[in-house]
Amino acid sequence: MDYKKAGVDIEAGYRSVELMKEHIKKTMRPEVLGGIGGFAGAFDLSGIKQMEEPVLLSGTDGCGTKVKLAFLMDKHDTIGIDAVAMCVNDIACSGGEPLFFLDYIACGKNIPEKIAAIVSGVAEGCRQAGAALVGGETAEHPGLMPEEEYDLAGFAVGVADKKEMITGQSIKPGDTLVGIASSGVHSNGFSLVRKVFEMTKESLDTYYDELGKTLGETLIEPTRIYVKALKAVKDAGVTVKGCSHITGGGFYENIPRMLPDGVKAVVKKDSYTVPPIFKLMAEKGGIEEQMMYNTFNMGIGMVLCLDPADVDATLKALESAGEQAFVIGQVEAGEKCAELV
Repeated sequence: MDYKKAGVDIEAGYRSVELMKEHIKKTMRPEVLGGIGGFAGAFDLSGIKQMEEPVLLSGTDGCGTKVKLAFLMDKHDTIGIDAVAMCVNDIACSGGEPLFFLDYIACGKNIPEKIAAIVSGVAEGCRQAGAALVGGETAEHPGLMPEEEYDLAGFAVGVADKKEMITGQSIKPGDTLVGIASSGVHSNGFSLVRKVFEMTKESLDTYYDELGKTLGETLIEPTRIYVKALKAVKDAGVTVKGCSHITGGGFYENIPRMLPDGVKAVVKKDSYTVPPIFKLMAEKGGIEEQMMYNTFNMGIGMVLCLDPADVDATLKALESAGEQAFVIGQVEAGEKCAELV
C-alpha cells in the first residue's frame, strides 16, 4: 500500500505545479520575493512607506456553485477569474489596491492539465486586477469528492492609505448613484440558476436569439473585475463616497452596506437596460421581481455613490476604462435601505 493507491498522486501534484508556472509568471510584481515553490508567498511592503497611514485590506471568497457549470461544460479556464474577482472587487470597494492573491483548489482527483487550466484563469484574473499570484494549494480529496469535481476559493490582500479609504460616512441626501455594468450573472445565485434551467449538455448548448449565444456561454461568462475602473475614477480626481459590490443578496442586501444611518438609496429600475439573461430567468423560473433584485446583480456589478458635481467626470473616466456606466438613482433621507422604484 502506498499514497497513490490510497488515492493521492504526488507525481500528478508535481506536474500540476510545473504546468502552472507559465501562467503564474504573468502575474508577477517587483515586490514578490523568492518566486514560486516556497512554503510561504513573500511580498515586500517597503513600497507602501510613502503612505501616511497604510491599511491592509483582505478578502476571501469562492465561486459558489458556478463550478458545477464548469464541470458540465468541461470548461475550466475562466472559473479562476471569478474566484479572483470576488475577492479583489471587495478590496477595491474599500478604496484599496489588491497586492497579491492565493488560491485553494480541492479536488477529487488531481488531473494536472485540468488544474493548470483552472490556475490559468486565476492568473488571468490576477493580471486584470494587477495583483500577484504568490501561491496556492491543490488538495486531493479521494473518497470525499467525486473524481471529476473540484471547489475553488481564494484570498487576496490589498492596501489603502487610510485617508483614501471608501467608508460611506460622508454620504448625504442628494448624492448620486452610478452603476457600472456587470458582464452577466457573475458568481452569485447559481443555486437558483440551476433550478431554473436544466443543467444538461443539451440545455447548455441551446442557442437563444435574445442572448445572442448559447445558454452555457452566457452563464459561464466570468465576473467582471472593477479594480482598474475604480482606479481610473480616482485618477480623474473624483472622491468616491461609497461603493457597493453587487454580489449575493443583490441590490437589497449590498447597497445598504455602503450607507450611513439616516439615508436610503433610491434606485430607478428603468435607468438602464436589464440584460436578457435575467429576463429569461425570471420568465422561465416564475421568479418575482423583488426576488430577482434580491438574488442577482441584474446587470449592475458595482454601485458608486458620488457628489453630483463629480458624476460627469466619473462617467467619462469609466468610459475611458472600457466600462458601461449609468446614473441609476440618488440618496435620500430615510431609514437605511435600498428602495427600487
